[in-house]
This record gives sequence, C-alpha cells and structure tokens, in this order.
Amino acid sequence: MTRFALVAAPLLIAVSLLVNTGDDDSGLPTDSPKAADASAGGPVNTDPFAAADDEERAEMNKRVDRAPAGLAAPRMREVAWQLLASAEGSTLDWRTQYGTIEDSGDGTGYAAGLVGFCSGTHDMLVFVEAFTKDHPGNPLAPYLPALREVDGTGSHEGLDPGFTAAWKKAAGDPAFREAQEEVRDKQFFEPAVRLAKLDGLGALGQYIYFDTMVLQGPGHEADSFYGIRQAALAEADTVAEGGDESAYLDIFLDTARAVMKSKKDQHDTSRIDTAQRVFLEDGELDLEPPLTWKMYGETFRIPS
Repeated sequence: MTRFALVAAPLLIAVSLLVNTGDDDSGLPTDSPKAADASAGGPVNTDPFAAADDEERAEMNKRVDRAPAGLAAPRMREVAWQLLASAEGSTLDWRTQYGTIEDSGDGTGYAAGLVGFCSGTHDMLVFVEAFTKDHPGNPLAPYLPALREVDGTGSHEGLDPGFTAAWKKAAGDPAFREAQEEVRDKQFFEPAVRLAKLDGLGALGQYIYFDTMVLQGPGHEADSFYGIRQAALAEADTVAEGGDESAYLDIFLDTARAVMKSKKDQHDTSRIDTAQRVFLEDGELDLEPPLTWKMYGETFRIPS
C-alpha cells in the first residue's frame, strides 16, 4: 500500500508526494522539507535530488544519464512490471491488474489497481479525487463521500455493495488505466530508478528500490522508502561511494524486511525472501532473463 497525494492536470495526473514533496513543471521536487523542518518535528528530507541545489542536481542528472539503461530499457521495464505484478497480484500479466480489487483483511480496506491503492491508507481517495477532477462522470465519483469517511480505517461503510463493481467498470476506461500507469511511473518507477543509478546500482538494485517505494511509500519516515535507504546507508556504502553492490543490497534488504515484519499487514516477506534475495544470492544483478523465482509459494518464470 502506498502513501501519496495526486493533483489533477490537463490530460494527465501530475503526481506529488504527500507531506514530503511536490513537483514543478520540471518534475523535480520543490517543497520538500529541509533541515529546518526537522526542528519542527517533521522527518528530514533524505532524497538527494530534492536536497541538492541547481548545480548539484545538474551534476547528479549527468551521472544518471551516463549510467547503463538498466530498467529504463523498454524490455527491462516489462520485466519490472512483471516482477511487481507477481508480488502485488500473483500474476505476470500486469495488464490484468487495473481492475483488481479485494480486501485481504489486513485492516487497510480495499486494495486495488496496479500499485495497490488502499481505501484505508489515503492513496485511493486522492487518486479517485484527482481522476474525478478530469473525468467527473466516472463510475467511482459517487463513492467519493464514502471514501472520505472510511479513509484511515478498514471499513466498507458506504462502499458496499457497489464499489468493487464500479472500480472494475472504471478500469474499462483507457483514461483510468493511463492514470494508474502515470502514478506507477512518475511517482514510483522513475524516481526509484534515477536514485538507484545515482547510487551506482544495476537493474536488480533499481527494482528493489522501485518495489520498496511502491510497498512502503516514497516518504522520509523510518518505515518509508527514503528512511529505509537512509538506514542502509548508515551500515554500508553504495557503489557510488566505493562500496560493494551485493553487500549494500544485502543490508538494504535486511532493513526493508525488518520494516515489513514490524507492520501488522506485511508479515509475509516473500517478495524479499523468495524473489529479491534469491536474485541477489544468484548474482542476478542485471536481472537478465531467464529468471525464476517464487512468490507466496508459487513459481514464476520469465523466459529469455
């Protein structure tokens, strides 16, 4: 489940981070909390791109541009979507996930779509609000009052019995599917890959960053993506800092797994234990197919 806010824009949904960052026309964060915010009790911004000045950011972007394509290559993007779909929906066919919606009983209400928007964790509400601004007649619009009421709870009050059917109906609209992809790409995938390249990581590290950002949200708290990265950096150097890639990723996965185990709704750590960790131990730092892994006891394969 994710923690983020969306703001509507013509034709596309422009994405900004809830609490932590916003985006200007360049796509770079502009209102992230700086060190001064920490004195007021907020989390320190640990995104190096957001914390950098214009000159530093330009140099960072040059380093990223010089890095191998990794997951940014079209073929490898598809690998990333398939890996995420196996974790989020126990399938490799990620295109079947736009309309999926269920309550797993973990207290976060309904979870739906490509990145698991949850009715109880605010992200589904802001996604539907943003989509409705551009598409007021969509099937989910009538459920906005109920989504506001159940936000922060696992309740279905006002959503049942028709909400799941409405989500599935909305998923038949290409604009709704495009909006989900926009969130996945702009909010999670692109920032994760960019930062992983800055850290000197290959495709596996880029995927690990992406998956962690989707699961824990792109926040700066200790149990969100940037907090996890910051904790890993305290124990190991990235490749860019002269460290060993496998050693750093091992520490990162240990930290991410500990966060998962600390949350009542994330005790199943298969996405790390039987997928990401296995790739790391097998030396699959480039994630080049063929790939074989298990997720929740089921075996998945991507052929060469």
